[in-house]
Amino acid sequence: MEKSLDQIKKPFSTKNPYPSIAIQGPRAATKDANLAQQKHQKIIDGACQKFFKKGYHKTTIREIAEASGMSMGQLYHYISSKDDVLFLIYQHMQRVWHNHLIQSGIDDISGPQERLNKALYYTLEFMIENKDLILFIYTETKYLEKNYLHLVLEMDDKTVVGFWHKLLKEAHIELPDDAHVDFFANLLSYLMVFFPLRGWHLNGQVEPQHLDWLVGFIQRGLGVASKQGAA
Repeated sequence: MEKSLDQIKKPFSTKNPYPSIAIQGPRAATKDANLAQQKHQKIIDGACQKFFKKGYHKTTIREIAEASGMSMGQLYHYISSKDDVLFLIYQHMQRVWHNHLIQSGIDDISGPQERLNKALYYTLEFMIENKDLILFIYTETKYLEKNYLHLVLEMDDKTVVGFWHKLLKEAHIELPDDAHVDFFANLLSYLMVFFPLRGWHLNGQVEPQHLDWLVGFIQRGLGVASKQGAA
């Protein structure tokens, strides 16, 4: 089950300080940060109910307010546009993914190659469990206004690509230089969303062996010893 934003203070523990999310989103008209996070989470939950059914463009601000249990006036106290909501949803996805990794025990794995292998498997699990959210983000983010789109791309570079870049460096994968590490970090970021974007071809029947196959495929490409499953 996805955790609310106010439950996820630090995306990664100090034991393994992976890139954190420091980019700020919409500012609420309140000085109570916890209240703002709680309201933002209500907006995210309500908006996702509508967006997943109707799409971004066909969903109105009024419908988001109703699904969030707020009046229009209350809603505009915490966001100023649908772009704000879309940005919050993207930020939420990043946070719950990081939280999923922590809850799966990624910080307790000492071996860098094993940590990379498990991170691949745990991330694929997360993407399958949240396929509607991932598919929505990948199809609708392009509609963000330029300033927000820039923030989303910056967030993705720091927290997603940056995460894989760090794990690849720690695992001592034999790559010629940082440019090659960046390439493979971006490639891993893309391969992780294979099931939400292409899972329809499997008729929605994604089996554990499919995760093993994809992780094994990546491991062979990186020259990392294969160890199937994440149990």
